[in-house]
Amino acid sequence: MTSAVSASPGSGSEPAGSDPSGSAPLQSAPASSAGTESVATADAAPDATHEDAALLDALQHQVAVFARRAEQTRLGGVGQVRNSMDRAAYLLLNRLDLEGPMGVKALAAGMGIDSSTVTRQVAPLVDTGLVKRTSHPEDGRAVVLELSVRGLSRLEEVRSSRRELMSQVTDGWTEEERESFCTLLTRFNSALSARQSGPASAEPPAHRAPVDEPSGTGPPSAS
Repeated sequence: MTSAVSASPGSGSEPAGSDPSGSAPLQSAPASSAGTESVATADAAPDATHEDAALLDALQHQVAVFARRAEQTRLGGVGQVRNSMDRAAYLLLNRLDLEGPMGVKALAAGMGIDSSTVTRQVAPLVDTGLVKRTSHPEDGRAVVLELSVRGLSRLEEVRSSRRELMSQVTDGWTEEERESFCTLLTRFNSALSARQSGPASAEPPAHRAPVDEPSGTGPPSAS
């Protein structure tokens, strides 16, 4: 970190010709002092690297804690619909609501998972009436997946519950803090998605879900 280097003793951050202790101006340094200063600056580099490692360790630990907490609660929300819809079902329904009816291949591409996974995950949603299969509006031979009226109603219930949970968890945060956290978390998720899908993956707009997480394949609750 720059601040760590500049604050390190002997880093050469003091103005030229001045005494770091605040006493009388120093005499012109001999030419050989330049080499000494370079050595001192180089010696500060390990400290900066150590601080970077410490920060990254703290970051990965907090991400691990977040993943555990999210898995334990599913961030399911509050009230009667808490934990009533698993992650895979929520992400599929949310994608269909945002993007409209689409085929399995298009849905899989948008979520960053393979078609067989989408087929497996969407089957219980069709069985419980949350998603319906219809003919493609431009090609009657093709079949698309569409959010049903019941599916939209359940999705809105879950969204409302999770929205309330986010409000409670971030109670006391300013609007700017919520905005910053959402922006950084979106950026973090996008970076993770890019590592999975390759450099050609485009970063989604802020506040839009990046490539959806494929884990969580259990059927949603019909409650």
